[in-house]
Amino acid sequence: MKPTDLQIVKSVKPRSLKVAIITGVLFVLILCLAFGSWFQVDQGERGVVLRNGKLVRVSEPGLDFKTPFIDNVMTVSVRDHTFVFEKLEAYSYDQQPATLRVSVTYRVPPEHVAELYSEYGTISNLQMRVLERKTPDAVKNVFGQYTAVRAIQERQKLGLDVNNAVLKTMEGAPVQVVGVQIEEVGFSQAYEHSIEQRMLAQVQIETTRQQKETAMINAEIQVVKAKAEADARRQQFTAEADGIRMRGEAEAASIRAKAEALAANTNLVSLNAVEKWDGVLPSTQVPGAALPFIGIK
Repeated sequence: MKPTDLQIVKSVKPRSLKVAIITGVLFVLILCLAFGSWFQVDQGERGVVLRNGKLVRVSEPGLDFKTPFIDNVMTVSVRDHTFVFEKLEAYSYDQQPATLRVSVTYRVPPEHVAELYSEYGTISNLQMRVLERKTPDAVKNVFGQYTAVRAIQERQKLGLDVNNAVLKTMEGAPVQVVGVQIEEVGFSQAYEHSIEQRMLAQVQIETTRQQKETAMINAEIQVVKAKAEADARRQQFTAEADGIRMRGEAEAASIRAKAEALAANTNLVSLNAVEKWDGVLPSTQVPGAALPFIGIK
């Protein structure tokens, strides 16, 4: 007895359905294997490859491959991260309470990514369990070595000391502290007012000192100027005295010359008188006086 066409179709149809289902499953499996065998790591990150939960290697940025369904990839950032302590309370060396605003910038070195994941799992856990716990103590210890006035006047040195203290505290941890910044230092209103008054007094002292130095310089200038004027007058008087002396010496020399000439020629006086006589005899004469220019032997 031969099977009918209907019986043949009924027997073939379930077989084709099974083949189609198996083919579809295989296709999906191939797709999963294809897409699950590779992964991509962005620049600034590292990929932690886990095999059944065990860390096997750290992947560099770019395209990489893994075993599907067995390996899992977790990314860890190696970029800079920053967190801020908005109100960190501390005391200065002179027991003045202060409120600090401190920011910490850090990164995970690529060579410490495996250590970070093994000990802390994520960067957030590292920040919470290490940085946020150790940084305040380091800042407070350094700030406690400064008086309130020094903390304000030597702000740059305070920042360097705090940065070095935090770096030393983080030794051994899989983290690199890029920098610690003390952004604000706030004291009580009363103390800030006293500091302001003290600074104003200091400014006044400095102004007075500068005025005193200016007055001293001006006085020295006046002394030098007066000395120069006195020297100039002294030189003028010396020159005038020398001139008078020279004129006197010249006149004395002239008189001596005239005297010597008169002594050498006794008739020179009569000659001078005759040369100056106007030819008129005097209208009056003192009794017993001799007539001028008349000599009687």
